[in-house]
Amino acid sequence: MTGRATTPAVLVLEDGRTFRGSAYGAVGETFGEAVFSTGMSGYQETLTDPSYHRQVVVMTAPHVGNTGVNDEDPESSRIWVSGYVVRDPARVPSNHRSRRSLDDELVRYGVVGISGIDTRALTRHLRERGAMRVGIFSGPAAHADESALLERVRTSPEMAGADLAEQVSTDTAYVVPAIGTKRFTVAALDLGIKGMTPHRMAERGIEVHVLSANATLEQVNAVEPDGVFFSNGPGDPATATHQIELLRGVLEQGTPFFGICFGNQLLGRALGFGTYKLKYGHRGINQPVQDRTTGKVEVTAHNHGFAVDAPLDKVSDTPFGRAEVSHVCLNDDVVEGLRLLDRPAFSVQYHPEAAAGPHDSAYLFDRFVTLMETKSA
Repeated sequence: MTGRATTPAVLVLEDGRTFRGSAYGAVGETFGEAVFSTGMSGYQETLTDPSYHRQVVVMTAPHVGNTGVNDEDPESSRIWVSGYVVRDPARVPSNHRSRRSLDDELVRYGVVGISGIDTRALTRHLRERGAMRVGIFSGPAAHADESALLERVRTSPEMAGADLAEQVSTDTAYVVPAIGTKRFTVAALDLGIKGMTPHRMAERGIEVHVLSANATLEQVNAVEPDGVFFSNGPGDPATATHQIELLRGVLEQGTPFFGICFGNQLLGRALGFGTYKLKYGHRGINQPVQDRTTGKVEVTAHNHGFAVDAPLDKVSDTPFGRAEVSHVCLNDDVVEGLRLLDRPAFSVQYHPEAAAGPHDSAYLFDRFVTLMETKSA
């Protein structure tokens, strides 16, 4: 990292604010949506979460990379972030599981980053102005005229209207076998699924058939599933017309359904609710959510920039029966979960697989099992 630490870099936001620092990771240029993550740990899981596709992640924790990179914690086969922003990168990783440095891993995957900037000031700016497009330029590109760099940022794609799920989905269906005695079969639509999610289901005796994002209802039914699962993923849920129609078919059949993150947004749209882009989103592993069905407050892991627009104060009538908001964020009252009262379907906006993150929400996988048990009884 010594050479790159002296290589200049500049971060340019679409509203014209700039931050100058040093190159971190690959040297070059990158574009994406600037977002911040409040997690104090779990950076390896964050980097490999497909939901971060086309986003430049700003870490609010000042010191990043101290535990290096291992081969056990990735949530997918590659790093997905478009860029990475840290204040104080570790000079030398120190952990018995570490196999290489975070800086070297970023170089390996061609991820352009920047270090040595005031990430607190950048985070406050994004909180006040909202998530926005950004470019990071390092090496010779950092010396270009800032007005020219700003113009390039402003002509880069926006996240609103972006159809990204199929870009991160598996090309080939695969099976994650149940651990121990097989109890159920689940068809899981990969919209950007994290590796720990089917593992959590497998731990409960579920054989998980992971299907591509463009799978049809016929392909889902060919698995003969006891339940259907929609994963997390990137992009604007308003663009996912195929997956929404697929989900409506699943609901019409009465097959038990569980969705997380992007899957929650798609359930909302399938039920007739709208979705909207949050000002700066929820990202991190310390977000407080209340399960309104029990009154319990959970500390949860989030990564979403869109949310469902559903009423908090009443039960709503939908084409598939009555629905209600089951979970709500205690920071800002954003809808964090939905459930149908007349059909076996529910979803949450956050990541209950706890990779990285707290384990408060693991019960949701048990709730899915209960739905399938009740349906098969």
